[in-house]
Amino acid sequence: MKLFARPGKENTAETLKIAVEGAKARGISKIVIASNSGQSVQELLKLDVAGMKIVCVSHVCGFKNPGEQEMSDEVRAELEKSGVKVVTMTHALSGGERAISNKFHGLGPMEVAAYTLRMFGQGTKVCVEIALMAADAGAIGYREPVMAIGGTGTGEDTAIVLRAGHTASWLDTKVDEILCKPQP
Repeated sequence: MKLFARPGKENTAETLKIAVEGAKARGISKIVIASNSGQSVQELLKLDVAGMKIVCVSHVCGFKNPGEQEMSDEVRAELEKSGVKVVTMTHALSGGERAISNKFHGLGPMEVAAYTLRMFGQGTKVCVEIALMAADAGAIGYREPVMAIGGTGTGEDTAIVLRAGHTASWLDTKVDEILCKPQP
């Protein structure tokens, strides 16, 4: 496992390379990657991903500002033209629960799960969450081994092999291997 000294976008190129090489070595044909602008996915597509299915999971509409989508329609269309499946949906580890916790200043069980995953780093939480979202959208199979790529803030700094359940069965998710992540 590669440990980066710090989290952040400066690890993106190496994380993508580790993920692609790791997927090939393990016979994994699907890569799920978090990207709100599409930039990380565009970088991934520059690597040898021939024969792999790429699933990009973006922030839910309204994540930053009500009614606003962070990924432009032009970038989304460009990615889809390149064969990338773009998934935008409610966050699996917060979703509607966040409305209640924001209103009543508490935490629900999904948010506790998210905070627990953050013990391994923000990117680990992101990898699990985007895989759940991709499974919920039907973009990956239930408990199918995938390479998940996530990060801390912007860019990518974590790559893990996992088998995701659906959000309704999120405890069936299994993390098989962490290929890279930042030090805590």
